[in-house]
Amino acid sequence: METHVLGFPRIGAARELKFALERYWRGDLTATALKAIGRELKLRHWAHQRDAGLSLVTVGDFSFYDQVLDMALMLSLVPPRFASWQEDNALDLAFRMARGDAASNTPALDMTKWFDTNYHYIVPELSPGMAAQLREDVVLELLEDADLARAHGLHTKAVLLGPITFMTLCRPIAGLDRWTLLPGVLSAYADLVRRLAVRCKWIQLDEPVLCMDMTPDAQAFFLTSCKELRRAAGDCPVLLTTYFGELGENLTLALGSGCAALHLDGVRARQEIDAVVDRLPQGMRLSLGLVDGRNIWKTDLVQARTLAARAVHKLGQDRVMLGSSCSLLHCPVDVTLETTLPPEITRWMAFAVQKCQELTLLRQAIEGTAGAALAEHSACLAERRASPLVQDPAVRQRVAAVEPAMLQRTSPVQLRKARQREVLGLPLLPTTTIGSFPQTAEIRKARLAHRRGEMSSEAYESFLKETIAQVIAQQEALGLDVLVHGESERNDMVEYFGQMLKGFCFTANGWVQSYGSRCVKPPVIVGDVSRPGPMTVPWIVYAQSLTQKPVKGMLTGPVTILNWSFVRDDVPREDVCRQLALAVRDEVQDLERAGVSIIQIDEAAFREGMPLARAAQEAYLSWAVECFRLASAGVRDETQIHTHMCYSEFDTIIPWIAAMDADVISIESSRSSMTLLDVFTEFEFPYDIGPGVYDIHSPRVPAVEEMAALLRKALAVLPADRVWVNPDCGLKTRAWPETMAALANMVAAAHRLRDEVRAQAS
Repeated sequence: METHVLGFPRIGAARELKFALERYWRGDLTATALKAIGRELKLRHWAHQRDAGLSLVTVGDFSFYDQVLDMALMLSLVPPRFASWQEDNALDLAFRMARGDAASNTPALDMTKWFDTNYHYIVPELSPGMAAQLREDVVLELLEDADLARAHGLHTKAVLLGPITFMTLCRPIAGLDRWTLLPGVLSAYADLVRRLAVRCKWIQLDEPVLCMDMTPDAQAFFLTSCKELRRAAGDCPVLLTTYFGELGENLTLALGSGCAALHLDGVRARQEIDAVVDRLPQGMRLSLGLVDGRNIWKTDLVQARTLAARAVHKLGQDRVMLGSSCSLLHCPVDVTLETTLPPEITRWMAFAVQKCQELTLLRQAIEGTAGAALAEHSACLAERRASPLVQDPAVRQRVAAVEPAMLQRTSPVQLRKARQREVLGLPLLPTTTIGSFPQTAEIRKARLAHRRGEMSSEAYESFLKETIAQVIAQQEALGLDVLVHGESERNDMVEYFGQMLKGFCFTANGWVQSYGSRCVKPPVIVGDVSRPGPMTVPWIVYAQSLTQKPVKGMLTGPVTILNWSFVRDDVPREDVCRQLALAVRDEVQDLERAGVSIIQIDEAAFREGMPLARAAQEAYLSWAVECFRLASAGVRDETQIHTHMCYSEFDTIIPWIAAMDADVISIESSRSSMTLLDVFTEFEFPYDIGPGVYDIHSPRVPAVEEMAALLRKALAVLPADRVWVNPDCGLKTRAWPETMAALANMVAAAHRLRDEVRAQAS
């Protein structure tokens, strides 16, 4: 049985890629040096796969920014606003498309979540007049990778994002029908496949769109695309790869692809394995993704062996491949680097390197050659199940005692709004930020010194108070209406809260890529969750003491903590989320008792936990909304509840967002030029909305008129008395000069629009 992973993490065990990218963007590293670091990482990652005993190593999964952006650039699908840089090297062009260009004030491409993960991809734009053709310098890099791997004696499997998924993820503009570009796209893909086929043992064609409710056009063109690419591949077999869910109604389509093998996500689509085995066409192999590519727990290899047994029995070992459920992009690199966690816990974990090893052990278990290694692996799982770290009877009793009344605010939103206006006294189009302010080198240095014991707790607290005072003063000077304390005490919006809660543990090197050079280190939910004491109250109370303007209490919501953590897999996710909701509820009520009048409960990851198939979405949305309301509903009418969501498609779930019953919601909308707001022309949304008026993920500073124009678009859809003015997201990753300049322009744009609204009213 051949073994393989669908992809390997790019960033490096010590985040080498992140730091190299940031040095390059600062001008401290040459393109040659950056590419050399990339080459070193590729070789290292291929070696991990080879040394683990995998049959195939995956090439083409590395990117200096994002794989969807790479495919758009490879196909020469570059928006007109970047045309003047077409002749530049592909690396710099890709970075401009992803990050914008500050010097010319050129905005970046949009960015959104990769299916239901916390990875963000760059959204290609398709406009009339575009024609796909291979860009040779990008193609050559991929071919050179395949040649390099072969030169090291490796059996290579090249991975390509499939054309139907790629086209589905693109955004057509100016009324273009995206599918009119497909013939040219397929022709370019076929040329690329022909050149890869002579270098590789397999070609992996990623089509995760098959796990979604595909459009009729996508379904209609799918088989045509498979046929053309199979023909181009010649004798090189094509592995059709699906992941993140069941195939459902697209199973027949996938089985009819004619590809040499079909990959099934055996973690998310476990119940579909038998149906696929029964219907698999003669001559097609089945790749079973039984090692979870999205979590950090060891695989139950005895259970996985049982799941694979029927496939092996019916099809034979030569027609069964073993793989990761999806790319290991979503996992940290190597658990052996974790020296601060108790060994008891690390024995329960498997990062990317260990998942490669698990695949070899699973193959040996199926073949009957695993010996004592399988028993030792299973003993770790048994130890985890029996550990007192994972269960707290008091927490489970409290969850069981939740009553429907705990999910309801006292009054409907209209009555609450009147009371809040009376108490808060805010102007029309109130200005605020999402929460975080720049995490400077000084802040990071002080945090590290405190963690190492080089700065006393008293000195660290004094430093943080000075920083908060500076942030409040800066906001006062800017003229913002609702202030924040800046979150200087927080390393991460999820990790910070996890450190304050029971039931969590934390890695030292468990980094995963979120987008570009942005990496996050998700906390690990290892047991039942509860809040021992206040988590944010002292900082918010201190900030409020420095100003007469309202200061928002800033919390991360239960659904986002869940979705941005590595979650225990021994209880249902919704049960974990209810535990988190009760912990956040305690903090909300403590903030209110301390006199905080506005409390923001961020649910940036609310949508990304939603299953891809429409039939499974309602159950998730139901308990996710319930958990938000459990966290937020226990306050008085005059306490204003905010939430924030970013980089997600909202149009299909607006009724569920309304059901959250938050008084104010802020959303990312600048990169999409406020098109997200179109849904409000069809849906009566009674709550206030803060559509982001500038993109914080780009270093450029938008002009006052640019933000004012976006606000006019918002006011064409929403009443002025229900619109807030804010950036797209938190300002943690930005520098102070650009932050102050952008916020000053934002405040000026808000004042300009206030004058325009008043003039129109008179």
